[in-house]
Amino acid sequence: MNAPLPARHLIAAAGLCLLALSTSVAQAQSMVSVQGSTLNMREGPSTKAAVLWELKRGYPLQITERKGSWIKVLDFEGDTGWVARSFTGNTPHHVVKAKVANIRSGPGAQHRIVGKAEYGELLRTREKRADWVRVEREEGVGGWIAKQLLWGF
Repeated sequence: MNAPLPARHLIAAAGLCLLALSTSVAQAQSMVSVQGSTLNMREGPSTKAAVLWELKRGYPLQITERKGSWIKVLDFEGDTGWVARSFTGNTPHHVVKAKVANIRSGPGAQHRIVGKAEYGELLRTREKRADWVRVEREEGVGGWIAKQLLWGF
């Protein structure tokens, strides 16, 4: 017969659960996407800093630091830079990080392939289910892609 756990073990377990939950919430909240038609990613938190990249609408970015009205971000390739926070939003998007990703008719490898998406392609996130993400291209065509082949939120 199993003896009940001491209260300190239950409290420690509850604390670990809360920590895991808060970490996943923090990660979800640390993602932004480009809100305007384009956004300059810069070397530093200033409009005088050199432009590293020009990002298009929807491009997902992970926030790594905040400084006034600027945020330091990381993209799917690991590049970092600064963007003006006012030009970002929270509309979820994903970028294809695999060379080619199958787009399927449903959330699972058993569903038929309805298209292919290539490395770096930007897709609007419509739904998430376990290890699958329902995405949509700009022109409205979409389907399901395995989460491990994507980067974003």
